[in-house]
Amino acid sequence: MPRVLTPAERLFITRMPKAELHVHIEGSVRPETLLELGRHYGIDYPFADLAGVRDWFRFRDFPHFIEVYIAIKQALRSVDDYARITCEMAEDAARQGLHYLEVIFGPAVPGLAGATAQADVILAGLRDGARDARQRHGVQMQFICDPVRGRSPEAVLALARWCVDNLGDGLVGFGLGGVEVGHPPDLYADAFDLARRGGARLTLHAGETVGPESVWAALAVGSERIGHGVRSIEDPRLVAELAARQIVLEVSPTSNICLGVYPDYAAHPFRALHEAGVPVTVNSDDPPMFNTTLTDEYCVLAEQFDFTLDDLAAFSLRAVNAAFLPDDERTALAGRFQGEIDALRAELSPTRETVGG
Repeated sequence: MPRVLTPAERLFITRMPKAELHVHIEGSVRPETLLELGRHYGIDYPFADLAGVRDWFRFRDFPHFIEVYIAIKQALRSVDDYARITCEMAEDAARQGLHYLEVIFGPAVPGLAGATAQADVILAGLRDGARDARQRHGVQMQFICDPVRGRSPEAVLALARWCVDNLGDGLVGFGLGGVEVGHPPDLYADAFDLARRGGARLTLHAGETVGPESVWAALAVGSERIGHGVRSIEDPRLVAELAARQIVLEVSPTSNICLGVYPDYAAHPFRALHEAGVPVTVNSDDPPMFNTTLTDEYCVLAEQFDFTLDDLAAFSLRAVNAAFLPDDERTALAGRFQGEIDALRAELSPTRETVGG
């Protein structure tokens, strides 16, 4: 049975410093922003007011999820649009104690006719928004270019080349998203090789809607972390490999439930992977679409998987230690997190016995 968090536990989770490694910019757009941008661009959306867009945002099934994603991208057309949603994302993050985010974005293939927003436009907006976010909200943001499976190998290679040409100033990584079925990573091996040799960090979506073979394939092309990766649990040899190599999984429990990867939290392998020695982190994926936040996901770990607050603090520090940052920046950020966690523990020490660990 899920346990009920005490007020002191919930306070600790809310105020605990956090970092997120797996969250999509398009899937984090505020409903009210989508409504405003849709009206600005004259887009015929299936809603007319904020209540309607919030209801439409609620996840129903995977086709609806894709429909919402495509509709969001239609309303993102300019540098200012992307700067706005980036800074709004940081504002929402700051309210949760988030200090650092690695944000996934899916650009059009450079030069592709008919694209809503070209890759250069998107990146310029992300960078403008990140600078504003750092100044106004104290949130550091970095970005991972994430091509969609189903594109031709030549198109993904073009995006890898664009990514390498634009690395720095917040752009740090290259990945692979979209529908796993029928699109194994080795189809795009040349793109990953080019990106890695050019200095991009690699993290691929794998082991979400396809089983362990997808994770093995991601590792084979050099993925340093794995987006999702939960179905690794189906292959004991893979679990042992991930544990031995300390390959970090970017796990999003509520997303996994909403997308039908698992029927409920009781069936989810987060704790089993953790107990097997696999370094798991917790993430929100597409927060408004799954009616969650990163704080909510940490509450899920406590309520559904019975982790203590000390465990949650360790997961938060793990996310920092797995971040695609230079060693000195990562060490400094981890020190900041540890200091804030220690101060929070001291502040709550009169009720320490009620807050876990």
